[in-house]
Amino acid sequence: MNDLSSSPPFVVTGASGYVASWVVWELLNRGATVRGTVRNPNDTTKCQHLLDMAAELPGTLKLAKADLLEAGSFDEAVAGAGVVIHTASPFIIGKVKEPYRQLINPAVEGTKNVLDAVNKAESVKKVVLTSTALAVYGDAQDMANAGVDRFTEDDWNTTSSASHQAYSFSKTEAERAAWEMHKAQSRWTLATINPGFILGPSKTPRADSESVKFVRGMLRGEFKMGAPDLWFGVVDVRDVAKAHVEAAIRPEVEGRFILVADSKNFVEMGQILRNHFGDKYPFPKGPLPKFLFYLAGPSLGFTWKFIRANSGYPVYFDNTRSRERLGIQYTPVEETLVQHAEQLIAAHSHKET
Repeated sequence: MNDLSSSPPFVVTGASGYVASWVVWELLNRGATVRGTVRNPNDTTKCQHLLDMAAELPGTLKLAKADLLEAGSFDEAVAGAGVVIHTASPFIIGKVKEPYRQLINPAVEGTKNVLDAVNKAESVKKVVLTSTALAVYGDAQDMANAGVDRFTEDDWNTTSSASHQAYSFSKTEAERAAWEMHKAQSRWTLATINPGFILGPSKTPRADSESVKFVRGMLRGEFKMGAPDLWFGVVDVRDVAKAHVEAAIRPEVEGRFILVADSKNFVEMGQILRNHFGDKYPFPKGPLPKFLFYLAGPSLGFTWKFIRANSGYPVYFDNTRSRERLGIQYTPVEETLVQHAEQLIAAHSHKET
C-alpha cells in the first residue's frame, strides 16, 4: 500500500456519497491529505462519518462547500491540489419526471464546473472521473445487436436518451464532456472508472442509495413472486474505491476502465443470499414471467421499451484493463452481496420504510 502522506492534496467531490466515502477512506488510510467537497459541510447527518474516519486514520481531511451547478464553487477546493477525483453525480434509476433538471444538467454541467476549476489550477496533473458501465452500453440487447460476447472500454452507449434510460444518458454525456475538455489541454491526464452495479457495505449511514434499495428489497421479499430477468455487471464498492485511488496515483494510467467482478441476474443474486441465509428471508426463487413484467413494469418505473431491450438479455464485460493496469483483485460477488445484506440486517434498515 502506497504512503501518500507527502503527496499534494487529493480533492474528492461529493465526498459523503456511497462510493466517495470509501474513496476518502482509502486515501486517508494511505496517509493522504484529502479535501472533500459536499453541499453542506455542517450537515452532520451526511458528513459525520467522514469526520469519524479522519479521526481514526493517518490522513487528514478538510470538508469544503461546493455545488455541482454553481460555477466557480470548486475553485477554492481544487487550488493547489495534485489530483481531483470527481464522483459527484445524481443517481436515479427508473421513472424520472424531469430528466434534464434531475439528472442530465447536474451530471454534465457539474463535470464541466469541476474541470473548469481544474483548468484554473496549475497544480492538478490527474483527474479521475466516476463514470459507469452504462456509458459503455445502454441496453442489454446492445451486446447481441453488436454481435460481441462482452463489452470493452472501446464501446460507448449510443442507445440512451433523455426519454429512454435518462441516468445512463446523463453519465454518457458527462463522460463525453470530460473527454472533450481533456483533449483541449495538455497539462492533466484523465482516467474514467466505469463500474457496473456497485454493491457492498456502506460507510455512510444514508439508506437512500439504489444499491441499498436493491439489497433491502431482496431482504423484504419485494421479488418473492419472481424477479425480473435483468442482468448486471456487479462490483464491490471497496474495489471501486481502490480503482479510483490506483488510477489517481499511477502516473502512466489514463483512459477508461470497466469495473466488473462478474455478471449476475436477479435470480442468481437471490440464490446467493439464500445459500447463506437459508429461508429466513423471502428471496426470489425464480424469474418473473415476462408478461407479468410488462404488466407491472410501468408502475415500477420500467417502460415497455426498457423491458423489451433488457429483459432476458445477459451482459458480460472484459475487466482485463482494470486487473492489469490498476492491479484490482476482484472481491467475489457472493462475498460482496452477503456482507451488504449482513450490514443492513445488523442495522435493522431492511425493516425501515
